[in-house]
Amino acid sequence: MQAIIKPGFLQGTIAVPPSKSIMQRACAGALLHKGKTIINNTGKSEDDKAALEIIQGLGAKIIEQSETRIIIESPGIIQEATSIHCGESGLSARLFTPIAALSENEIRIEGKGSLLKRPMDFFNTVLPKLNVSLPHFNGHIPFTVSGKLKPRNIVIDGNISSQFLSGLLFSFCYAATAPVIITVKDLNSKPYIDLTLQTLSQFGWHVSHENYERFFIDPSNFESKTDVEITVEGDWSSASYWLVGAAINGKIICDQLSLNSLQADKKIVAILEDAGGIFTFKESEIFIEKNSLQAFQTDLTDSPDLFPIVSVLASMCKGTSSLKGLHRLKHKESDREKSIMEMLQQFGVDFKTENDSLIIEGKQKLHATTINGYNDHRIVMAAAIGALVADGETIVTDAKAVAKSYPDFFEALKHLKAN
Repeated sequence: MQAIIKPGFLQGTIAVPPSKSIMQRACAGALLHKGKTIINNTGKSEDDKAALEIIQGLGAKIIEQSETRIIIESPGIIQEATSIHCGESGLSARLFTPIAALSENEIRIEGKGSLLKRPMDFFNTVLPKLNVSLPHFNGHIPFTVSGKLKPRNIVIDGNISSQFLSGLLFSFCYAATAPVIITVKDLNSKPYIDLTLQTLSQFGWHVSHENYERFFIDPSNFESKTDVEITVEGDWSSASYWLVGAAINGKIICDQLSLNSLQADKKIVAILEDAGGIFTFKESEIFIEKNSLQAFQTDLTDSPDLFPIVSVLASMCKGTSSLKGLHRLKHKESDREKSIMEMLQQFGVDFKTENDSLIIEGKQKLHATTINGYNDHRIVMAAAIGALVADGETIVTDAKAVAKSYPDFFEALKHLKAN
């Protein structure tokens, strides 16, 4: 499927979808919590659906479900599970593999699409130290884990993805019977660990840390809860497309956002402010409109998902912008360093790479072109926003990829008066 977008001015009010990062963590907590969990403002992305299917396969039951609310009951991990399917979700694979390893059964970890190419060597390095074997492991999904996982003091590497640590934190909180410490070297994406710790705390599992280097799991600090209720925040990553779209050519209100959010991609507000964006904040709403934008510098090491849309923003800023953190882009739905640079090249934008940074020279208008979406939801959405300021009709391939995180993206784009 391809999307054809003509230049246009965004206008109107848009409610952003729920955060899939929070939704998947809430699902993990609901599975491991022995009792009832109520999740409000539930998401409907492919990644959200994958997480719900995984927890049902591992023992949780959905006892009530509506468009915006779901009630889950769980006895904890059941021993009858034989496999989980993570779809294309890297977070689900890395979050739920240590959780699946809490079972005494062999459990096959499966996925599809780009997930089959994403590196999983971390598990073969760490899980055997926790009483888990991985027979015939080749570094990628599919593979099999055979537990039962036993929490122990352990040292891990955090420079590939914080998602591996999140999975260990959930599984350790469930299984620990005595204090245990996870020591982490070179942790990336610390805001995502803040989200994990926040979710664990909502379930009564209070974990402390020393400068994100030593994480202390002590069951004596846990509190017992019967019912847990969580409301999923609006997704700052999804909001970033609309905020940038309005800043370069629009006038919109973005709703259902928390300014107190721990989400890493809330950084888009600071980036836009540095670029000269003008905001008005009111409770859960942000009003933003087109303004003259200047070049900026930002470090996206902890917010790599912003890279595609911030690249589009930099393309429309006067002067030379610098986006640091290219090393975080290799193992995403596409090789994002390559796909972002190809998108910029097709739009006629001058750029270069230097010292782990993408250096972008802004221009007044982008070239109308065809953009390869590389079946990567974030490339597709960023290219669609860039198309609003092109000098003609732009075609974006693989448009269906938005279902991974934002199934209604193109309907929302039309709602905001795009053609």
